[in-house]
Amino acid sequence: MTPEQGRVLLDLARAAIAEALGGPTVERPVHDGWLDAPAALFVTLHRHGELRGCIGSIEARESVFDEVMDKATAAAFHDPRMWPVQADELPALDIEVTLLHPLEPMGVVDEEDLLARLRPGVDGLVLKSRKGSALFLPSVWKQLPEPRAFVGALLHKAGLRRWPGDLQAFRFDADVFSSATVEV
Repeated sequence: MTPEQGRVLLDLARAAIAEALGGPTVERPVHDGWLDAPAALFVTLHRHGELRGCIGSIEARESVFDEVMDKATAAAFHDPRMWPVQADELPALDIEVTLLHPLEPMGVVDEEDLLARLRPGVDGLVLKSRKGSALFLPSVWKQLPEPRAFVGALLHKAGLRRWPGDLQAFRFDADVFSSATVEV
């Protein structure tokens, strides 16, 4: 994705939230087809450095356009950890759109194997077990830069106290666009 495409995604995410708050209807922009491609993506909202919502998908089922519109409004109004965003908050929201590349099965045998193969600061990570699953976007490395802490926190998020025998690990790269660092 190009920086220009990233700006379009950030504009769409903000416009989707504004529309849900009673603003104008979002018109699908004229483009060269890239908004029609299926995408897995997350929209993350921060206000004054604090998480304000994060919702996404790990499987590419809908178009980039539909996903960014849906995930932006879901992050703003349906993240069960947060109160819905209010209209007066919209100008202060930092929006991040993370487009996931396909998941790569890691085939690790235990936590030490995962730690040895993990790329800090680069990899997003999905852990799946019949007892629970969870995902961290690559941006979580900013809060948890040490690999053991990163994996431990993700296991905790999945509701797992230790490494279960059926655990599967998947890593992914991502294109990340943030209104905090990109002019929109």
